[in-house]
This record gives sequence, structure tokens and C-alpha cells, in this order.
Amino acid sequence: MVKLATAREIRTYGPCPGRNRWEYINAGLYLLAAVLLVGGFSAQLSHNQLHDKSGLALVLIALLLVAAVNAHDLAAHLAGFDCRFELFELDPQLALVEFAVPVVYVVGTVLTFVAALFFEIQMERGYKYRLEKHGLNLLIAGPVFWVLGSIHNICQIYERADGHVQILQKCVQVPLLIGSLLFLVAGIVNRNDIYGSVDYSFKILGKKWVWLCLSGSILFFVGGLLNLVKVFKMQQMEGTRLEKLRGGAQERLGSQRESQVPLILEEGGRRKTGLEQSRRKNDREEARQQARPEVRPAPAPVPTPSPSDAPGQLPTPYKDVLVHGGSQD
Repeated sequence: MVKLATAREIRTYGPCPGRNRWEYINAGLYLLAAVLLVGGFSAQLSHNQLHDKSGLALVLIALLLVAAVNAHDLAAHLAGFDCRFELFELDPQLALVEFAVPVVYVVGTVLTFVAALFFEIQMERGYKYRLEKHGLNLLIAGPVFWVLGSIHNICQIYERADGHVQILQKCVQVPLLIGSLLFLVAGIVNRNDIYGSVDYSFKILGKKWVWLCLSGSILFFVGGLLNLVKVFKMQQMEGTRLEKLRGGAQERLGSQRESQVPLILEEGGRRKTGLEQSRRKNDREEARQQARPEVRPAPAPVPTPSPSDAPGQLPTPYKDVLVHGGSQD
């Protein structure tokens, strides 16, 4: 019934336009599952057999939702590092938390679902010893996986994540861990009560198991509500520092993504490069033409008039002859 809560930067909840929406859906479905779980165990407190059946049906639906949410978490983290399992060697926390925790949660949820289904079948078809035995054992095995995953989840180490984000993380992880422990104790107590009872008319699911599971479900609801608040806060904060892959895994993932470019993008890049080269060549030619000095033709010489050539006194040969002839006489 537990859910992975992490502050890694590699989560990829769907395509970029709907990534935030899918993360909200993920957190909302878990909160809805917790509400159904509380309602299902509350129905078990009544002495009406019809309420017991409907309560177990609600529990089954809630467990299916939780399994789907954790499977979505697993897919989101696998897509975050492109399913490159060789990165586990560089960052062990990637294997122990982002990969192992959702898998463990899904396994625990499936085991608990099968146990609840066995008890539902017994309510419909009557008591069967083998179903009861396997169901009681599965009610212990499922929460064991939840507790194991919760311990892994709460033991995450953040070196660069923001302090506010880490506080939100712990507020989510602590209720989930305590709720998982209550489910485990409930399974152990219920098994001892059933096998220690001489009266075979004793209810298949004891009151102690119902009360402990109801308390654990309420803690799961608190954790789911805080997880929704955490998602909202993290998406509203600007410049939030989230944890990246360590041990050189982030750099290796980035280099591998850059080296694998699709063929269409490569062809487009080549065409773009060719256009850029031709444009740069044209720019260089224009720059050279602008840098050349313009050779302009020399202006034609304009005759400048002499001082003697005043206006109205133009030299004429006839005047000179008349002047010189008159002086000789």
C-alpha cells in the first residue's frame, strides 16, 4: 500500500506538456486508494456480513490502484535514465531506491491483494482451510515487502537536494513506514488469533487485524495527502534543487544521449550546417566588398580665370592692334 517518494531529477511522468498533470494524477490516485482503504476497513467493523464483503471489495480496488501507481512510478524512473541498467554500477542508490522500491511495493501489494481475494472467496463459498492458511501467510508476506521498501525509501541520501524538499520527503516517508509496520503487526496478530482459537466459528479476519489495518490506512491517507502537498510545492517552487545521479552516472547519461541522435535529426542538422556555411560565406564576401576602397575617376581640371580677365574686359586681338597702331602715329 506504500508509494515511492523521491526527489530525484530523473523522473519522467510522461511527455513534457503533460508531465506535471500526470504527476498530479499519480499522487491523486494514491490518495483515492487510501480513502477506499479506510472505507473498506471501516466497513469490516460492522457485524453485517454484507458490509464485510463490500469492505473487502473496496480493499481490493484500493490495492489495484496502489499497484498501478507504483508501476507508474517504476516506469517514470526507468524512462528517466533510458533503462540503462549499467548506470547501477555508478550510482547504487539508483538500483536500491528508484528501481527496487517500486518493484518491492508492487510485489507486496500483489501478495496482499491475493490474500484479500482468498478471504473474499471464503465469504462467498464457505470456509476452506487451505485458502485460510495461504491467506493468513500472505497477509504477513505482503506487508513485509512494504516495510522493506519503506526502509529503503526513507534511507535515501540527498547531497544536493534542497532542504525544504528533503523535509517534505520525510513528512511523506515516515507515515508510510509506520503504516506498513502496523499492517505487518496486524497480519502477525491475526494469524495467532485464528490459529489460537478453539472456536471454529471465529471470524476469518479478527477485530484486532481490522483495527490495526484501519490505523495503518489512516497513516497511508496522511502520507498520501502530504505527498500531494509535496508535489504541489515542488512544482510551484522556482529553482528547486533536486538530486541528480551520482558517481558520474549523470554525465555518462548525458553523453550517451548526445551521441545517439536520430537519423532524421542528423540529416536536418547537416542541411542546417550547409545552409549556415553558405550564409557565412556570403557574409564574408559582402564584408570583403565593403572593405575594398572605392576607386573613383579623377575630376576633370576646371580652368581658373586669371586676374586680368576681369568681367567686361575680355582680351581681343583687334583691340591690341588698334592700340599699338595708334601709338606709332
